[in-house]
Amino acid sequence: MAASLRLGRQGILLGLNLSNINKLLWSTQSIPENARHFFQSPWVSGVVPPLNVQMPALSPTMEEGNIVKWLKKEGEAVATGDALCEIETDKAVVTMESNDDGILAKILVEEGSRNIRLGTLIAVMVEEGQDWTKAEILPQSAPPPTLPTTVATDVFPAAPSPPSPPKTVPMELLRLSPAARHILDTHGVDPKLATPTGPRGLITKEDALNLLKKSPLSKTALPPSPTPALTPAAIAPPPGSRPNIPPLSVPGKPGTPGTFTELPATNVRRVIAQRLTQSKTTIPHAYASVDCDMAAVMKLRKDLAKDQIKVSVNDFIIKAAAVTLKELPDVNVSWSDNGPQALDSIHISIAVATDKGLITPIIRDAGNKGVQEISVNAKALAQKARDGKLLPEEYQGGSFSISNLGMFGISGFSAVINPPQACILAVGSSRAQLSLCEDNQTLRTRQLMTVTLSSDGRLVDDELASRFLEKFRANLEEPHRMALA
Repeated sequence: MAASLRLGRQGILLGLNLSNINKLLWSTQSIPENARHFFQSPWVSGVVPPLNVQMPALSPTMEEGNIVKWLKKEGEAVATGDALCEIETDKAVVTMESNDDGILAKILVEEGSRNIRLGTLIAVMVEEGQDWTKAEILPQSAPPPTLPTTVATDVFPAAPSPPSPPKTVPMELLRLSPAARHILDTHGVDPKLATPTGPRGLITKEDALNLLKKSPLSKTALPPSPTPALTPAAIAPPPGSRPNIPPLSVPGKPGTPGTFTELPATNVRRVIAQRLTQSKTTIPHAYASVDCDMAAVMKLRKDLAKDQIKVSVNDFIIKAAAVTLKELPDVNVSWSDNGPQALDSIHISIAVATDKGLITPIIRDAGNKGVQEISVNAKALAQKARDGKLLPEEYQGGSFSISNLGMFGISGFSAVINPPQACILAVGSSRAQLSLCEDNQTLRTRQLMTVTLSSDGRLVDDELASRFLEKFRANLEEPHRMALA
């Protein structure tokens, strides 16, 4: 009985203490703040929680994207798989599909917006049945604004502070260079007014000249000397700087010599610049060239044209390269962070010139395709590349590249390797050339074409590159070999 009374008394005291603590806690919080948190909850204020739509990564090398066109309008119903918008990646224009069912509530990034980073919020959706006009749009994180160095405490501008008096140097610590001493003694200026910038407090010649510019005594002591007006071209550059040759350009003044116009860089052009820089700075390029006789290929093309089979010289080149890679699998390799990698399939990348830059669609499994099938695939991929409608699997994963500038009249050139590939074959135009036939010692005309192999010296050495070109020339000069390979 006594124990229960004692426990009951302690419980009452504990309850009183807790109530006092709660009063203190409630007193430290203001009622308006609590009310604000209460009425800001979505289920009370009627705000609809959003479904965020962010800029996706539509290719492995994509870092930014451009909104080309919105295919849905605000308030329209969207189902999973529906096309939301068209996005220009670093390779092509790709249609972005929705991952959720709902209603497109708000478009945050308009059509034509450029250089949108991955993960940026571009639109907001709500679930079906909800009021899309009340979608909650969360503010995007932005870097804090930089504050000015001086903060005005009044609406009126602060008065300029008076100039600080010149720093004086104790006489016992005064150290002057000979040139500074001569200048200050000549003009009668107190050296203690100079600000030393030299080592260990030394007053240099520049310090003395700066003091003369600020000292009123020096201006009266020096007689005014007439100086010709200096034009901008006659002003000497600061010491140690290089002259502007040609002079600095001034944008926005058309017709003025040395001006320029800034052009916006597309995503494709940015990626091309990054890849070329990566290739030339990280891959040791080696080059080897050989002349191929195209007489047999030209004759075979004419024979096929009689049967309404139209193929190009480039189609034979692609087939010859694929067959040669089959015969020399050591060339069908790539370089990764872990070292060389042998590739199982032969996928040939072909360079296609477009308005936005050079695109390299891929003819997959080219070694197991005939020349006519290669021709059909190459034409279809080239047209999709020019239209900007290549799919990611149509330009990713090539093992060997071919760049043909022969149709532009280029006799020969060296191409840049497309990493992580090991080789690229540069093809020039064919030309007629007289040569001596060794069999009967007679002159005959040969249709020669120069090809140059750019190879990664870490993977394909000079001996292996020479063997590749030798077999490639044999396959191209004798097309029936490709059917037997």
